[in-house]
Amino acid sequence: QVQLVESGGGLVQAGGSLRLSCAASGRTFNSYAMYWFRQVPGKEREFVAAISLGGGRTYYTDSVKGRFTISRENAQNTVYLQMNSLKFEDTAVYYCAADTSYMTVAVRPGYWGQGTQVTVSS
Repeated sequence: QVQLVESGGGLVQAGGSLRLSCAASGRTFNSYAMYWFRQVPGKEREFVAAISLGGGRTYYTDSVKGRFTISRENAQNTVYLQMNSLKFEDTAVYYCAADTSYMTVAVRPGYWGQGTQVTVSS
């Protein structure tokens, strides 16, 4: 199992940047592909980005391509989401997730963090 704790959320003006972090427990972090999702009230949780076990492959939803970057530091058991050029519609609770499989279709990770709020003011 892996436990995930997100941090780095907050309030930012449109056009600004934030970097989310997700710290994972355990000694097998590099056995997991890592994901970021987001959710706004009343809507389904939305896939944002994925990164493979070694970090060599990444995948993004279209709405964040060119603005968000997912990365990982396996030595620190941490995955990041660098968010630039933020828009009002990026406002959501952002969740970190993990799975032993790297998925880009029908993504259903098995492990989830508690989420961190990102609010973008227009």
